[in-house]
Amino acid sequence: MHQSTLDPDMPLDALMKRWPMTISVFINHGMLCVGCMVSPFHTVFDACEEYALDEDEFRNALLEAINAAVPPSIPPRNVA
Repeated sequence: MHQSTLDPDMPLDALMKRWPMTISVFINHGMLCVGCMVSPFHTVFDACEEYALDEDEFRNALLEAINAAVPPSIPPRNVA
Protein backbone atom coordinates (compact mmCIF):
# COMPACT_ATOMS: atom_id res chain seq x y z
CA MET A 1 0.00 0.00 0.00
CA HIS A 2 1.43 3.34 -1.05
CA GLN A 3 1.55 5.76 1.86
CA SER A 4 1.87 9.50 1.44
CA THR A 5 1.59 10.28 5.15
CA LEU A 6 2.13 8.51 8.44
CA ASP A 7 -0.42 8.70 11.24
CA PRO A 8 1.10 11.21 13.67
CA ASP A 9 -0.41 9.34 16.62
CA MET A 10 0.92 5.90 15.63
CA PRO A 11 3.28 4.52 18.26
CA LEU A 12 6.74 3.60 17.03
CA ASP A 13 6.34 -0.11 17.80
CA ALA A 14 3.16 -0.24 15.70
CA LEU A 15 4.91 1.62 12.87
CA MET A 16 7.84 -0.83 12.87
CA LYS A 17 5.53 -3.86 13.05
CA ARG A 18 3.41 -2.62 10.14
CA TRP A 19 6.40 -1.54 8.04
CA PRO A 20 9.47 -3.49 9.19
CA MET A 21 11.53 -1.88 6.43
CA THR A 22 11.52 1.32 8.53
CA ILE A 23 13.69 -0.32 11.20
CA SER A 24 16.82 0.43 9.17
CA VAL A 25 15.86 4.12 9.09
CA PHE A 26 15.86 4.25 12.89
CA ILE A 27 19.17 2.37 13.06
CA ASN A 28 20.81 4.53 10.37
CA HIS A 29 19.88 7.64 12.39
CA GLY A 30 21.55 6.21 15.51
CA MET A 31 18.24 5.83 17.31
CA LEU A 32 17.69 3.15 19.94
CA CYS A 33 13.93 2.92 19.33
CA VAL A 34 13.99 -0.65 17.96
CA GLY A 35 13.02 -2.85 20.89
CA CYS A 36 12.89 0.06 23.34
CA MET A 37 10.36 -0.35 26.15
CA VAL A 38 9.06 3.17 25.46
CA SER A 39 8.34 2.58 21.74
CA PRO A 40 4.71 1.54 22.40
CA PHE A 41 4.16 5.01 23.81
CA HIS A 42 6.38 7.26 21.66
CA THR A 43 5.45 8.69 18.28
CA VAL A 44 7.74 9.88 15.49
CA PHE A 45 7.39 13.38 16.94
CA ASP A 46 8.54 12.19 20.37
CA ALA A 47 11.51 10.28 18.95
CA CYS A 48 12.62 13.17 16.76
CA GLU A 49 12.38 15.53 19.69
CA GLU A 50 14.38 13.12 21.88
CA TYR A 51 17.12 12.73 19.25
CA ALA A 52 17.05 16.36 18.03
CA LEU A 53 16.18 15.31 14.47
CA ASP A 54 14.23 17.29 11.91
CA GLU A 55 10.83 15.59 11.97
CA ASP A 56 9.95 16.32 8.34
CA GLU A 57 13.24 14.89 7.08
CA PHE A 58 12.89 11.81 9.27
CA ARG A 59 9.29 11.22 8.15
CA ASN A 60 10.43 11.52 4.54
CA ALA A 61 13.12 8.90 5.16
CA LEU A 62 10.50 6.58 6.67
CA LEU A 63 8.18 7.10 3.70
CA GLU A 64 11.00 6.47 1.25
CA ALA A 65 11.74 3.14 2.96
CA ILE A 66 8.06 2.18 2.91
CA ASN A 67 7.48 3.20 -0.70
CA ALA A 68 10.69 1.53 -1.92
CA ALA A 69 9.52 -1.79 -0.48
CA VAL A 70 5.99 -1.64 -1.87
CA PRO A 71 5.81 -3.18 -5.35
CA PRO A 72 3.87 -1.24 -7.97
CA SER A 73 0.37 -2.40 -8.67
CA ILE A 74 0.08 -4.92 -11.46
CA PRO A 75 -3.07 -4.45 -13.49
CA PRO A 76 -5.22 -7.57 -13.75
CA ARG A 77 -4.93 -9.55 -16.95
CA ASN A 78 -7.93 -9.86 -19.21
CA VAL A 79 -9.03 -13.46 -19.12
CA ALA A 80 -10.81 -14.56 -22.27
